[in-house]
Formats: sequence, C-alpha cells, structure tokens
Amino acid sequence: MSRPRIACVSASQPMPPRDFHYAELEHPLQGSHTVLAEECALAISYNGITQAVMMLSPDALEDFAVGFSLGQGLLESIDDIYDIQLSGTDSARQVELSISNRAFWALKQQRRQMAGSSGCGLCGVAALEQALPALPDLQPAPLPPAAQLHGLRQRIAQSQTLAQSSGALHAALFVDQQGQIRLCREDIGRHNALDKLIGALQRQRLDARAGFVVITSRCSLELIHKAVRAGLGTLVSLSAPTALTVDWARRHRLNLIHLPHHSAPRVYSPAPAPAQGQNL
Repeated sequence: MSRPRIACVSASQPMPPRDFHYAELEHPLQGSHTVLAEECALAISYNGITQAVMMLSPDALEDFAVGFSLGQGLLESIDDIYDIQLSGTDSARQVELSISNRAFWALKQQRRQMAGSSGCGLCGVAALEQALPALPDLQPAPLPPAAQLHGLRQRIAQSQTLAQSSGALHAALFVDQQGQIRLCREDIGRHNALDKLIGALQRQRLDARAGFVVITSRCSLELIHKAVRAGLGTLVSLSAPTALTVDWARRHRLNLIHLPHHSAPRVYSPAPAPAQGQNL
C-alpha cells in the first residue's frame, strides 16, 4: 500500500511590504520612509502537538515546515508527511503537519530528551549529543565547475527579490547543473532560509546533488548538520567557514566551498592533497 504524499503546491505568499517613516537623529524635522523586513512567530505542530515556535519571515512557510522537519532530524523523509495546513495571519501563524504513526512515535521519543531550539542555532541545547549529533556519511559528489561561480554574488543579489526592497534578509539558493539559479528562499534567519530551500527542493522533487546550494550567511556547524541530513552534495558559503565546520564537512564528505568577495573560490572540503612536506 503506497503512502499518501503532500501536494506540491506553490509556496505561501509573503505579507505585503510596509512603509515606515523615520526622522533623522541630527535633524528631527527631516526624514524619509523605507520598507522593512517582515517577521512573524510560527508555531509548528505534528499531529496536534506543538514542537517549536520560530521567528521567521512570513513567506514560503510550507517549504520551511518541510525543511525544518528534515533538517532538524525530526522526520526522516518527506514521505512521512501526509498533509500541511497553515493558519493564522500577520505576526502569529501556525503550521500543522499530519505525519505517519511511525514518524509520530519516533518524534515523541525524541521529545523526551530534546531541549528547546531557536532560530539562532544552538541556543537552549542542553545535551552535547544534540550539538554534535551522529550524521550519515554522504556519497562523494563532483565539485561544480569554477565558471559557475563567476559573477555568482551579483546573480544572487538579483534573485533576492525580498531583500531588494527591505534588506535584512539572508538567502539560500539552489544552482542547477547548468549553473542557473533555480530556487531562492529568503528569511531573517540564516537557518530558516536553508530550511526553506531544503523544503522547496523536497517538495518539488529536485535532486539537490545535481547542482549546488549557496548560503549568503556565515557557515556554522548547524548548517552543515542540515546540509548532510538533506543529502546535499556541495555547499557554497559567501562567508568563511569555521574550523569545526570544515572538519565536519570533510568527515561526512560534503563539498564545502567559500566564495570570497575579491578572491578565487576556496575549496575546503574535500581536503586538498598536501604538498610535499606539508600537513593540512
């Protein structure tokens, strides 16, 4: 008997941008107006039990729900999700996921040991097992051609439609085998942006290894966790990774590339062959 699958419907629409007037500190009678990034609280529930409340940008919430579930290791497969229902408006939203009995039982077992999580990463994590979890080793993936990273920063800026009006948003993007940006997901939280992208890849049944993923933020260990759980082949970061991040990427065979502002792309994982007499 085949399992039911959630429909691949279009992502939820963002809240309309709002104009805010402001005064200049040194000239109180002078000022202007600008658009600011929106933010909302999203409660995430599985089979009627609330698991977490996250602060995030109120767009692509279905993608986020799927990506968060998989990236956090709460669910093993998108096929465990039978339905997604959104409710609420403005700054208070809720997403209810109907999941399989097997997945729900496993989730309840996790809840007994799981401390609270937040959009900033490891805040509130009590157990080292949660901060440094056991992860599967990926099958090695080929590195993308260097030409596909040329001018990538400029193309990313053009793809960030929400940030163009408000700023203050991170982005995670999927670049296909032809070097074209296929998906872009934005959020006030860098973890949330990656969760949204992972969810979009899963819901659209795109092969994440047939291309690479780009994040515009700092590449921290938690993002490596999400990338490995999602089965990505290559992660490109616009900001330098930490040493621990490189260690984990190499250990789990995730390609990790840093794209500096004014230098050539730097491949940190897989580790380069050491020069004679040199240790890396």
